[in-house]
Amino acid sequence: MSERLSDTARKTTLEPLLETGWRMEEARDAITKEFKFGDFADAMGFMTRSGVWAEKWNHHPEWSNVYNRVTVTLTTHDVDGLTTLDMKLARKMDTVAGQTGLADKT
Repeated sequence: MSERLSDTARKTTLEPLLETGWRMEEARDAITKEFKFGDFADAMGFMTRSGVWAEKWNHHPEWSNVYNRVTVTLTTHDVDGLTTLDMKLARKMDTVAGQTGLADKT
C-alpha cells in the first residue's frame, strides 16, 4: 500500500509538476491538468498511450475527454491523497504528450 506524500516529497516532486501546468485541487489532495490536442484522434491516442502505463502500474486516473481536450485528475484513493504513484503517472503523462508532439503548447 502506498503512503501519502510527506512535506519533503511534496516539495521535491510536486513543485516541478506545478510548473508544467498541473494544479492542486481545491477540495481534496489531488492534482489536475487539462491537455489540449489537435483533434479527437490525437486526444484519444494520448489516452491510450497513458492508459497503458496506468494499467502497467495499476494506478488509474480520473479523466474525461471532450473532442481535443483531456482533463486528468490524479489522487490515490486508498490513502485519500497524493502518493509517489500520482507523481510518477503525472510525469509519464507529460512525457507522453510531449513525445508525440500532439499536445498544444499554447
